[in-house]
Amino acid sequence: MQRRYVLKSLTAASLLALSGWMPTLMAAEDTIKVGILHSLSGTMAISETSLKDVALMTIEEINAAGGVMGKKLEPVIVDPASNWPLFAEKSRQLLSQDKVAVVFGCWTSVSRKSVLPVFKELNGLLFYPVQYEGEELEKNVFYTGAAPNQQAIPAVEYLMSEDGGGAKRFVLLGTDYVYPRTTNKILRAFLHSKGVKDSDIEEVYTPFGHSDYQTIVANIKKFASGGKTAVISTINGDSNVPFYKELGNAGLKATDVPVVAFSVGEEELRGVDTKPLVGHLAAWNYFQSIKNPTNAAFVEKWKAYAKAKNLPNAATAVTNDPMEATYIGIHMWKQAVEQAKTTDVDKVIAAMGGQTFAAPDGYTIEMDKTNHHLHKPVYIGEIKADGQFNVVWKSKGPIRAQPWSPFIPGNEGKQGL
Repeated sequence: MQRRYVLKSLTAASLLALSGWMPTLMAAEDTIKVGILHSLSGTMAISETSLKDVALMTIEEINAAGGVMGKKLEPVIVDPASNWPLFAEKSRQLLSQDKVAVVFGCWTSVSRKSVLPVFKELNGLLFYPVQYEGEELEKNVFYTGAAPNQQAIPAVEYLMSEDGGGAKRFVLLGTDYVYPRTTNKILRAFLHSKGVKDSDIEEVYTPFGHSDYQTIVANIKKFASGGKTAVISTINGDSNVPFYKELGNAGLKATDVPVVAFSVGEEELRGVDTKPLVGHLAAWNYFQSIKNPTNAAFVEKWKAYAKAKNLPNAATAVTNDPMEATYIGIHMWKQAVEQAKTTDVDKVIAAMGGQTFAAPDGYTIEMDKTNHHLHKPVYIGEIKADGQFNVVWKSKGPIRAQPWSPFIPGNEGKQGL
């Protein structure tokens, strides 16, 4: 009886193999699905498309080196199209239907806030690669971009310093959503702590996709007549192109009113005539122009990948901070999975704290043991005529993130999970 059952089973298996279904089933078991959740259309595509591409490059690199626990990574790409509710829908699809082990994605904080309930409900794992406003710490998220004390606060301190121009008045200019508004709430409180009055702070917001900055730039020039002024820009997406063009049209030079941007890097500047913007600033944790062997290899690898895959404008391919943060996050997740010997979310979360990685930013950086953020160096760079950045200030080394800003009342004592 037992022999007859085995024969039947073998016959069934043979039929399945002949039908072509068996290899597909086995192939699925031999891969680990990972989700990529970035806007490939809409206002944020200018920034997010390159993160999808660098994620695919990193997955290809890991697979070429043997994969994760001997299994190849299988990317599942979705396009939430700069539509914030659609981010939640697509994340549910990735976790529930596609059964991905992890998701790498989101750019804007409104997209991250949109998906958080889904990741909490389904116990998914999200790696978020962009600087943000802090005031959040979630078990199901690892933040590989900067917290405010790793970007926004050092940038404003620099602008107030003698080397940064000694600014006394500030225009807080941003896209109208949670990241700019919360960041500017923190910055206003920080400026108050430095003795800056509300009358010396102008706060302006524009919608996503806004393109007419003529009146705003004219008002900035007028405001700047009252004393040394700097603009802190949290404009996101393709609105940066008309804003910077209008700066050039108005002849507003960095020597008159410096602009420091938190969401403009090498990728966004590819679409702008940068000559009138020379000297304006950006604050990040990484620039392509940083010189060290790890970064040289990273940049070369990316340029070769862009050319091999015939990506749009491959001849002018550049790296930037969120791309580096994506690259770090995927590699750290791989390390944590192999340490945990499983893709089980809770076990991977437990293994993530203390992971280190030799990053293109020039440091072996660490994932904090309690607060799900990286310890990161800070760089402030001036825009050059070729769209690259000349580093004018840097921190002495990696800085531990403070997700909860000490300038916001009620945050005292908040640290990790």
